[in-house]
Amino acid sequence: MPAALSVRGIEKRYRAVRALAGVDLEVQPGELVGLLGPNGAGKSTLVKIACGLVRPSAGAATVCGAPANSTAARREIGYLAELFRFPGWAKADEVLQLHQRLTGSTKGDEERAELLELVGLSEARYARVETMSKGMQQRLGIAQALVGEPRLLLLDEPTSALDPVGRRIVRTLLETMRSRGTAVLLNSHLLSEVELVCDRVAIIAHGALVTAGRPDELAKPRGVEIETDEGIKHYPDAGRDDAPRLVAELTAAGRPIYGVRVLTSTLEDVYLEAVGEETS
Repeated sequence: MPAALSVRGIEKRYRAVRALAGVDLEVQPGELVGLLGPNGAGKSTLVKIACGLVRPSAGAATVCGAPANSTAARREIGYLAELFRFPGWAKADEVLQLHQRLTGSTKGDEERAELLELVGLSEARYARVETMSKGMQQRLGIAQALVGEPRLLLLDEPTSALDPVGRRIVRTLLETMRSRGTAVLLNSHLLSEVELVCDRVAIIAHGALVTAGRPDELAKPRGVEIETDEGIKHYPDAGRDDAPRLVAELTAAGRPIYGVRVLTSTLEDVYLEAVGEETS
């Protein structure tokens, strides 16, 4: 089975500006990959190339084995742009009907009802867009991206306007999509959300892929902390395998142990190390 998304040697130039500088990335069926990087790093350009909205200056991108700008590839894609807008007068149900016609979906009322339930908008089915909060509109945008059961879901900052309840709904939705075999490329600035839900992360800076892997693979050991009656002792050069020995030594010395913590870097630490001190 081909990768849901494969990009090889992708470059993009806008005159003197090099937005992408030879990026290689794959997203497998049923895999959820988080795309991270500061503003201007090239993330949105990469997503637009995957959608076929932007042509690369060099390299190739395929969606489920088809060229990214082909009709066959577009049939497999669900896309939510970072800045999107639906007509204020349209009802949620009408927005989804429109996208069913655009994608050629024939599942009708049943699909629309299921998607609105998935994003927590069942009660707003006949509400006009202009009466919805920004968070509700964001969830409606995610619902339209799911019309037609795409095999690749491209989401550009899908939780930026959501409150904690809305973010939990989206996380649950993404886990559901993954269980159905849908691949997801999630472009986000919310590192905590990415760390919670993504199988892998890819970090882009200055148009280049600077690091990629599972969050636990990218994490680095930061030592061991052991709490005793004398307070917290920090062993910066120790790792997980050293913890039992350290506990045994402290116990033998008569120190009661109240807690042991193996420290590792967070995704935020990994991100800042990868991109330096760039502002986002």
